[in-house]
Amino acid sequence: MPKNSYEKPDFWSQKAFSEGYPARSVYKLKEIDEKFGIIRKNHTVLDLGASPGSWTIFLLRRMEGSGRVVSCDLNPLSKTVKGDNLTFIQGDLNAPEIRSAIKDCGPYDLVVCDAAPKTTGNRTVDTAQSEQLVEMAVWYAQTMLKSGGNFAVKIFQNGDQQRILRAMREIFSSAKGFKPQACRSESFETYLIGIDKK
Repeated sequence: MPKNSYEKPDFWSQKAFSEGYPARSVYKLKEIDEKFGIIRKNHTVLDLGASPGSWTIFLLRRMEGSGRVVSCDLNPLSKTVKGDNLTFIQGDLNAPEIRSAIKDCGPYDLVVCDAAPKTTGNRTVDTAQSEQLVEMAVWYAQTMLKSGGNFAVKIFQNGDQQRILRAMREIFSSAKGFKPQACRSESFETYLIGIDKK
């Protein structure tokens, strides 16, 4: 018998595979969009930490061939992730040449980031690494979002979540935390949402 839900495909994983998504994470973005309405047709969207590509596929489907999706990751996207309005940039999101390439494709109406560090099992270490990814994503949002743009980023829950939200409230008209139902029950991940860049 599996010790936890990570050891076998759960409802969300099975649903994702049946609908052509490489990972269950797609339903987290779907819930975020249903609650906050962050995705619109004709948007230019930046998907940070996109591999294997479930969020990218959802964005492409949601925009119905309009707009543009720019996806970036160290690892390649799944071979099933395709679109005439998709640009994929492979590399380190902190590297100057990657930042420059991403900037050249913008500015963006929406920045999303579902990136997670390679977990060690040490919650303190994992949380600190997650926080670094979040701060990187916030930098992209602050630097490359259009006025009025929106933002969603995954973070491992810790004491610094409120500090980052305070920083986001300087950038956005509204910033709040949100934990989608599609998150695994034992997961300590949640999402920070920024609405309407000032």
